[in-house]
Amino acid sequence: MHGYQITFFTQQARSHHGKPLADWLVRLASELDLSGATVIPACEGVGRHHRIHSAHFFELADQPLSVVMVVTNDEARRLFERLRAERLQLFYVKTAAEFGVVGEDEPRDDADSVNIARD
Repeated sequence: MHGYQITFFTQQARSHHGKPLADWLVRLASELDLSGATVIPACEGVGRHHRIHSAHFFELADQPLSVVMVVTNDEARRLFERLRAERLQLFYVKTAAEFGVVGEDEPRDDADSVNIARD
């Protein structure tokens, strides 16, 4: 399949509608029936205002987070329409991507297993 990898950049303490923004984005992906979303914490990063954000031993509020989604063209359109409707200001990177699943969708039957074992 072809579509996009979209990565949103935020911080642990940032919220939207009273929920941590990264969590809100993951739940939005579920609500929109997207394939999935992954939150990736980082140790340190520099924001667009050239301020260093980092996770500290006792305080994680400023910890940088990335939320990564892989979506089709239609899913990307629906996602960005919703984000615009929410009037959410959020930095992102959108990259063209080819994606899929490696391996078989269905388990092999016993005959296939036997033939493979003989080869």
